[in-house]
Amino acid sequence: MSTSSSTNIPTDAVVAAEPRGAPMVRAVITGMLLGGVLSLCNLYTGLKVGWGMNISITAALMGYGIWKLLEAGTRARGFSIHETNLNQTAASAAAAISSAGLVAPIPALTMINGHTYTWIGLVAWTFAVSMVGVVVGIGLRRQLIVVDRLPFPGGMATAETLREIYAEGKEAAARLRMLIGAALVGAGIKVIEYTAALKPLALGGWWSAKPGGALAKSGVGGISSGNLGFALEPTVMMYGVGMLIGPRVGVSMLIGAVLSWGVLAPMAFDAGWMPPGKADPEANWFVAGLQWLLWPGVAMMVASALTSFAFSWRSFVAVFRRGGGKDEPAAGDDGSLTRRAFIVSLVAVTAFAVVLQVSMFDIAAWAAFLGVLMTFVLALVAARVSGETNITPVGAMGKVTQLAFAVLAPGQPAANLMAANVTGGAASQCADLMHDLKTGHLIGSRPRAQFVAQSFGVLAGAMAGSAGYLVLIKDPVNQLLTPEWPAPSVAAWKAVAELFMKGLSALPPGAVNAMAIAGAAGILLAVLEKTLPAALRRWMPSSTSLGLAMVIPAYNAISMFLGSMVAWLLGRWVPDWSTRFVLILASGLIAGESLSGVVLSVMKILGVG
Repeated sequence: MSTSSSTNIPTDAVVAAEPRGAPMVRAVITGMLLGGVLSLCNLYTGLKVGWGMNISITAALMGYGIWKLLEAGTRARGFSIHETNLNQTAASAAAAISSAGLVAPIPALTMINGHTYTWIGLVAWTFAVSMVGVVVGIGLRRQLIVVDRLPFPGGMATAETLREIYAEGKEAAARLRMLIGAALVGAGIKVIEYTAALKPLALGGWWSAKPGGALAKSGVGGISSGNLGFALEPTVMMYGVGMLIGPRVGVSMLIGAVLSWGVLAPMAFDAGWMPPGKADPEANWFVAGLQWLLWPGVAMMVASALTSFAFSWRSFVAVFRRGGGKDEPAAGDDGSLTRRAFIVSLVAVTAFAVVLQVSMFDIAAWAAFLGVLMTFVLALVAARVSGETNITPVGAMGKVTQLAFAVLAPGQPAANLMAANVTGGAASQCADLMHDLKTGHLIGSRPRAQFVAQSFGVLAGAMAGSAGYLVLIKDPVNQLLTPEWPAPSVAAWKAVAELFMKGLSALPPGAVNAMAIAGAAGILLAVLEKTLPAALRRWMPSSTSLGLAMVIPAYNAISMFLGSMVAWLLGRWVPDWSTRFVLILASGLIAGESLSGVVLSVMKILGVG
């Protein structure tokens, strides 16, 4: 069993130093405000590339910096380390609200049956989904963190960062300057790209149409690299994402883009399996190509995710083992929830989630309740896997529920999508909370206070994220699955729901064979990734990334590859500087472009600028 290696961080800090009363209130309110703003970043990036970023360290630095400035200019006292932890906990809960459905099943359901939502409805739904994960996470804390001592690497990294900035103020100031500078660069470049109407710069190249092929018959002489998306983006967000994902995933994204958009797409266009786009070398054919590439891409991602999940059966069994020893504290004695409070919370969130499924989506009460029960089981597994690997298998959790409801409630897309929404969203929040609780455990914070911070953070994120979604995506049917909003997670969830609802006959020509091949490749790569020796494993491409590259524009994949290479080279050339600043640099670029992108989108909607 893995154990924490951060023995230099005290695990027996004096809990009495933790803020109560007004200090706790200001820490939580600060986290709610920061998290509400940063939730828009994750909403933006989620609809662009299907991923969100963990903002725990970013929020910790921002909260620390804000109150340091207030301390210098007023009589306000700066944050203590425990206040910073509560601020970071609330902020990360708020920013993670996008995983409660806003970037996947909610718009997917709208695209399938036209179902629309009010702001109040979205707030209630995303809050309920996230709170299921929060409560399950609190119940798991003692077993996974105290007894099993799982590392939760993200939580350890945040705890180490907190220890560093409170040990040496100059380090915190340097990191904060990097964060602000990178954010200004990202925002500035996005504004230039928007005002100058810059487009991705095509790399050059031409795919000729075969004589007698569908392209030749349609009058299109060939396909340009611009048509297929082989270009360099004029903005920096995807380069920042690439700096976070690492070289293995970055190279896999490039391989996937070349195979899908450089080989499969021209073949499918020429075979007539999907109609070509506009006969213009500068026209983007992403929407046309996605009609076919979506299916092998989804098949590879789902098959790979479920195969990887199958290898986690030990974690699944370990979740239900009764742990603890003679020195294990009674419920509530270590600052956690009492057993009674936990049970009451669990019953309350279960009832809330079931009522909303029945009232908002006409899901049968028994099916809604069964979906929440499945959520408890799969969220536990997701938390344990995340604790061991730092990767939360949210997609796999949702697909398990979708598969189950394809059998239990066939032909019902709402039940298929929204029951799976509870599972995926709750699993994400559960794992996110566990990393925050690990940080708190290492610095001596009370988990009960973190539970309160997480709950208020979820509320702030639900309010801000839902408002942002309704403002940005007024027409999901026409706005999403386009070059501006590729929304790969929406594409995947929608495709799986439609497949279970309509059957294979609804697929375009050649898609069934492509799905079979891609699915088999996803299974094989996932098996090899789990079974090969570590020395060989790092050379295996990521099957999930290969599949993702099929459902986003090629220039997104190219940008992420280049970003990953920059981070890798910096790690080799200036390792100390890289360790201190690369994560902050990438987060700043992403946050800057995301926030400016949100503002520019709102201005466009309002007719300003």
